[in-house]
Amino acid sequence: MSSTKIDSGKESLDQSVRIPAYASVGFVWLSLFVLLLATPALALSQRTPPETAASASQQLSVLVMPGSISGIVVDPSGAAVGRARVELKLEDQTTNQEALCGDDGQFSFVNIPPGPFQLTIAAEGFAAQTLSGILHEGEMYNAPRIALAVATKKTEVRVEVPRVEVAEEQVKEEEKQRVLGIIPNFYVSYVPDAAPLSSKQKFELAWKVTLDPVTFVVTGAIAGLQQANNSFRGYGQGAQGYGKRYGADYANVVTSNFIGNAILPSLLKQDPRYFYKGSGSTRSRILYAIANSVICKGDNGRWQPNYSDILGNLAAGGISNLYYPAQDRKGAKLTFENAAIGIGATAAANLLQEFIIRKLTSNVRSHDPAKP
Repeated sequence: MSSTKIDSGKESLDQSVRIPAYASVGFVWLSLFVLLLATPALALSQRTPPETAASASQQLSVLVMPGSISGIVVDPSGAAVGRARVELKLEDQTTNQEALCGDDGQFSFVNIPPGPFQLTIAAEGFAAQTLSGILHEGEMYNAPRIALAVATKKTEVRVEVPRVEVAEEQVKEEEKQRVLGIIPNFYVSYVPDAAPLSSKQKFELAWKVTLDPVTFVVTGAIAGLQQANNSFRGYGQGAQGYGKRYGADYANVVTSNFIGNAILPSLLKQDPRYFYKGSGSTRSRILYAIANSVICKGDNGRWQPNYSDILGNLAAGGISNLYYPAQDRKGAKLTFENAAIGIGATAAANLLQEFIIRKLTSNVRSHDPAKP
């Protein structure tokens, strides 16, 4: 019996030993099977695809909190400056932002990325001012009170040149004008708004023409033609007759020039010069030239009857009766004839000035607006 118990105990012991052995082998295979299944999943979990990395970086960038910038603009007294223009410049952006201050002088910029920035403040009547700073992430930056300085006005100094000095410069230019570089053309202004001449300048210009060498030469030529035609027979022939004719002709030049271009223009405040037109239709220029034989510019710049030239021709004609030979003196008739001839000669001279002489005149001011 005891042996039977021993045998049965041995069998039970063998069975108890065999079960754990089978269980351990199954556990090993089960562990290997689980390990094989888990390895790919573990590899996939450890490898992050590029898309996932990119989305992660985007999420990080979204997490950067923007901030805001605000402030107030005042004048030197501390009062708010309304409608001031504030320009925001960010370091990493090419486009600037702008804002207008309210009536209380306040401005604000929102959703501003962090980083360095610069504010430029400008307002009418004030000097522009700049302010720099650094905006931190999520910061509500409140700029120090910005006080604008009043802009200093630049005083514009305008030197008013007296009209007499302007006229003097213009007359000096006119005294250089010569037809073909020889014949004086002093009594023509190619500046339409030339300054009026003073009485002194009118007399000086008359003297310039009277004493010009060309005047003596032209007077001599006229006297020679008169002697050749035996005009004013009372003067006779020879050197004596030529001298008398020359003296009479030069006296005509002096009296008509001084009375018509200096004395009367000074008394009546009229300009003895011809003002070149040089523009417009041919018809308008012809009418302008002819009309200027009986009209002229006043010292006030307005057109008026040319009393100076008309009365000057009459006066010169009347004075000529004093030195013409007795048989050639025709009194009032000769005087008016000479005045009419003088007006016609002025009209003809003006036509030549308007269409021909300008092209032949040297030393004309280069900035002249009127060109033929």
